[in-house]
Amino acid sequence: MVYTVALTGGIGSGKSTVANSFSRLGVTVVDADVIARQVVEPGQAALQAISARFGKAMLLPDGSLNRRILREKIFSSPDEKQWLNNLLHPLIHHRTQTAISNALSPYVLWVVPLLVENQLQQKADRVLVVDVSPEVQIARTIERDNVSRQHAEQILAAQATRDERLAAADDVINNDGSPERVAAHVDRLHRQYLELARQAAQQDKE
Repeated sequence: MVYTVALTGGIGSGKSTVANSFSRLGVTVVDADVIARQVVEPGQAALQAISARFGKAMLLPDGSLNRRILREKIFSSPDEKQWLNNLLHPLIHHRTQTAISNALSPYVLWVVPLLVENQLQQKADRVLVVDVSPEVQIARTIERDNVSRQHAEQILAAQATRDERLAAADDVINNDGSPERVAAHVDRLHRQYLELARQAAQQDKE
């Protein structure tokens, strides 16, 4: 199996910015959010199941998923959130494993927003947490998603706490600062991960 570094962080932490920095260094990035979008694209069985359960209001005029309405629906109902997870997680897991197996770089960066919440740490060789203060998370989420402060706070409350994520981390990038600082940190970690991947590959041969 390809040496796997799991990248996680709360909403608004800047996971995509960090992942893009690794990608520019030639690292294969497998993003659970991208895969999650793929499994609910028009024509996919999962989208048909969601529409059948929640009604046509879940679909936009072009036939794609109305994510805002779905988010509101599941955040107000733990049972519906569980139903959705049971539907999507096996599909996402299968596509993820395929993408990791097909990676061409010495190690793969697996971007998993809900790594800690879903207890997936053990499926990675190493865990990298992108850490920011809760106030920065809220401000970024409001600006990016055009939601109310109350809704942003509800999303944060539904995720693992900052302390829970940091407790699972092997490495941490603080993203409260400048992009230049983040890029320098990524460069250092990239060299470290290349060496760890080389050592793991050597052990596999022995």
